[in-house]
Amino acid sequence: MTRETVRRVVLAPDKFKGSLTAPRVAAALAAGIARVAPRVRIRQVPVADGGDGTVDAFVAAGWTRVELTAPGPTGVPGGTSYARQETTAVIELATVVGLEKLPGGQPDPLGASTFGLGVVIAHALDHGATDIVLGLGGSASTDGGAGMAQALGARILDADGNELPKGGTALAHAAQLDRSATHPGIASATFTLACDVDNPLLGPTGAVAVYAPQKGADAGDLETLESALTNWAQLAGPDVASEPGAGAAGGTGFGALALLGAQVRSGIEVILELLDFPALLDGADLVITGEGSLDTQSLHGKAPIGVCDTARKAGVPVIAVVGRTLLAAQEIRAAGFTACYPLTDLEPDPARSIANASLLLEQVGARIAEQHLRR
Repeated sequence: MTRETVRRVVLAPDKFKGSLTAPRVAAALAAGIARVAPRVRIRQVPVADGGDGTVDAFVAAGWTRVELTAPGPTGVPGGTSYARQETTAVIELATVVGLEKLPGGQPDPLGASTFGLGVVIAHALDHGATDIVLGLGGSASTDGGAGMAQALGARILDADGNELPKGGTALAHAAQLDRSATHPGIASATFTLACDVDNPLLGPTGAVAVYAPQKGADAGDLETLESALTNWAQLAGPDVASEPGAGAAGGTGFGALALLGAQVRSGIEVILELLDFPALLDGADLVITGEGSLDTQSLHGKAPIGVCDTARKAGVPVIAVVGRTLLAAQEIRAAGFTACYPLTDLEPDPARSIANASLLLEQVGARIAEQHLRR
């Protein structure tokens, strides 16, 4: 009599935006698999690409959540957190000064600031962090990272020596940058930007032109902000304004490059490295990943593609579970996926699919167990 082989599955989904966090997606899939194939060993490793959900992914992996209060994008204090393990801190911009932190959801394209992000960075430095990862994405501001710099001790002055108020529009009057009182921990720390965009700070593909309209900026605001960031770039770091990623998060990438000496890296690559994801694949028979929408944008460095690439290098097949897919079957195969299970196959109505995502994911998990894990 032969001994039954125990199958091993790694669940590494990103969030389903507007519906479920990545840990909840993983839990729902696990419940469905366990119902059909209870002997399967399941490891839940929710992931992110540096945007919203990044801190939750690390906490789910066993990192410590550090809670604090920091100013939101309009200066209103609110609760936030970052993830910490030993001397490494993972800070997610969206949970501090992101769109979700706007009071009443009301945009403030000219006045919103990254000051609160700097407050959180300072907290991490004060508590011994020397390797800081900044997850960029979902920002509410277009201030070139100036607010972050101000919170870390930099003084941005006008021609009369007065400190500038916060917000992108004020940078039109920036005439002097005094870095003499910046946080001493910056000099001995390394900063990595987990980022999935390569936009420069300025120009037709820059922070203002591409992203400011999503933050409530009208045509006049765009002209004001572009002029202000052009002036800020000349003052803070004209040599890095054209660097890929400088335009990320309303130019926060630029501020981090110019003032923190940060390095830009693919968000999902950084996250998988810190989670030691390749080691988690040892002995795995299948990896399941996914996100809310699998589309052409996903192919350019989004979380499921990063997971798929890493798993395939380890010789482990990968299945995508998504809310919907806009890719053709051949594109899905070319990306490296063995199969793709969209929730729209079970519930075509988008509103109902989003509302019932957890139940639908359980059903998909059960279907995957029946088709790929029972033998």
